Amino acid sequence: MSVAGLDEGEHEQGNGNERGPAARRSTVLKAAGLTLAGALVLGIAAAGWAYWHLNDNITSVDINSALGDDRPSRPLTTPTGDASAAASPVPSGALNILVLGSDSRTGAENQELGGGDSGGARSDTAMIVHLDAGRTGATVVSIPRDTLVTRPSCPLPDGGETAERQNVMFNTAYAVGGPVCAVKTVETLTDVRMDHYVELDFAGFAKLVDALGGVTVTTEEDIDDEDSHLTLPAGTHHLDGEQALAFARTRHGVGDGSDLGRIRLQQQLVLALLTQISGTSLLSDPTELYRVADTLTGSLTTDTELDSLGELTGLGESLRGLEPENVTTVTMPVLPAPWDRNRVVADEPEAGELWESLR
Repeated sequence: MSVAGLDEGEHEQGNGNERGPAARRSTVLKAAGLTLAGALVLGIAAAGWAYWHLNDNITSVDINSALGDDRPSRPLTTPTGDASAAASPVPSGALNILVLGSDSRTGAENQELGGGDSGGARSDTAMIVHLDAGRTGATVVSIPRDTLVTRPSCPLPDGGETAERQNVMFNTAYAVGGPVCAVKTVETLTDVRMDHYVELDFAGFAKLVDALGGVTVTTEEDIDDEDSHLTLPAGTHHLDGEQALAFARTRHGVGDGSDLGRIRLQQQLVLALLTQISGTSLLSDPTELYRVADTLTGSLTTDTELDSLGELTGLGESLRGLEPENVTTVTMPVLPAPWDRNRVVADEPEAGELWESLR
């Protein structure tokens, strides 16, 4: 039996150039699906490449294997009894990180920024960052580069060792034995285990400041330092990366011209950078976040327990509750060396009491 002139089971076909609404919807949905699938594949590929690229940026040193057991022990942690805290993937225990700013002599950018020739590098800035249990408070301890210390024998990559030396400047440790010797010298000086090592060179620091949009500092006195090429009148200034680096390196243009004056500027700069970072919207802007992450990871040297994007992200996540006002900056207590007024030595027992507070 036919219905409206069509045999049962037949469908209206029209001519070869006509298509019904259902067919058109099907075509549109297929096109949209293919577009979405393509975008998803490209997005996953881009994210995978970005992750690989940021991971590949990081240089690492296996400090734990190099030093073995010849170092202070890690502090024992007491369980809190809080099951939810124990199950949390974000670490929250106390942590000590040795942070060095190196005046690397390698690379054209570092040389242009004051790194000198290619004859080596020194730890121009040394800070122990102590994160309190819970990661809501921190203490940043600066070690003057002119401090006279006992530099222990340090293992070298070729299997040899450096010789122990007494009454040598602290920053020579990095020069003769790199990160491994810098860590061992700090641990010998403080008897505090360094859980991690982070190093940033001249060019990397300047690029990081620029990536963050600069940094604002306030000076209480005029700065005019021919060595760091920085001239600033007293007042508030927004510095770009090169100016911020000069600010961190200035010593002859402030105070008595000693390393202690430079440390005060460095500590001020650290707090200003923390304030700058806390006031940005990096986490809500993936493009900006990637740009800063690319800049940072490309300039970092870390220990092997902190040399992946996942590990760095985990550390960052654990610091979400750390506000700049809860960061305390101090300098290792020192006094002029009796035999060399241009150098300093640890002022005891105050220095020992400071190290005890970090254990």
